[in-house]
Amino acid sequence: MASKNIFFILIAALLLASGIIFLRSGTFVLLNSIGNASPLYAGPDLTHAGTTGTPLHGFRIVNIYPHDPEAFTQGLVFHKGHIYEGTGLYGHSTLRKVEPATGRIVKVHHLPAKYFGEGITICRNRLVQLTWQSKTGFIYDPRSFRVLGSFSYPTEGWGITCDGNNLIMSDGTAILRFLNPRTFKVVKQVKVMDRGKVVPYVNELEFIKGEIYANIWDTRYIARISPHTGHVLGWIDLRELYQYVGVNRKADVLNGIAYDPENDRLFVTGKYWPKLFEIKILR
Repeated sequence: MASKNIFFILIAALLLASGIIFLRSGTFVLLNSIGNASPLYAGPDLTHAGTTGTPLHGFRIVNIYPHDPEAFTQGLVFHKGHIYEGTGLYGHSTLRKVEPATGRIVKVHHLPAKYFGEGITICRNRLVQLTWQSKTGFIYDPRSFRVLGSFSYPTEGWGITCDGNNLIMSDGTAILRFLNPRTFKVVKQVKVMDRGKVVPYVNELEFIKGEIYANIWDTRYIARISPHTGHVLGWIDLRELYQYVGVNRKADVLNGIAYDPENDRLFVTGKYWPKLFEIKILR
């Protein structure tokens, strides 16, 4: 084991010396000659991104709003002027309705302590929330947060969104499953791939203009994914966003994507982040 560790350290040192790879806050990022980057996480490799490969997008900040720094954000969705947020951790998981401009929590529902809350979405006027390892999802009335029912699934629950017809669910692997929102049966699935390589750890999801936007766990990127093929259409590089997060010793990974289709507004945040960012993607 020690010899293997020494081997990998030597390889990393050679790559660092050649300028091919650098470390940033514990995440490997590959760079090509024109500065395109990729989270290196058991598969994603965009060293040829740009004009010859997968596009890489920057961003600009439009607005910064307050966000509860004690919220372990697992899911985010925009609906009728409010942000709905699902938070995690055993004994602390909630479902919230939040005023975007002020961060004020308008309504909150606390999950039983045995559940670790995960992704949320609103589909056909029903609010759906996953749990992590309990293999149980909950259905709510989005106005009252009254529990209308539950459903089960055979995998872990990570992220969920709705394309208008089906629910789309992630489980921490590269697989996205499309569920009938009435029966919760799987109607199809796709594997997330970037130029032939599997992209694992697909997390929080949002359906935006015919594409699936996904946080990739423990990276500072959002993947734009084709719902038809699972192919990555582009990467959104949010590394520079971290300098605006502010001082919060608990601040964790980027997680949480919400879209306001009426006003074309995109919101992102992270676990324990004290701020919610409205951003524009630079194409």
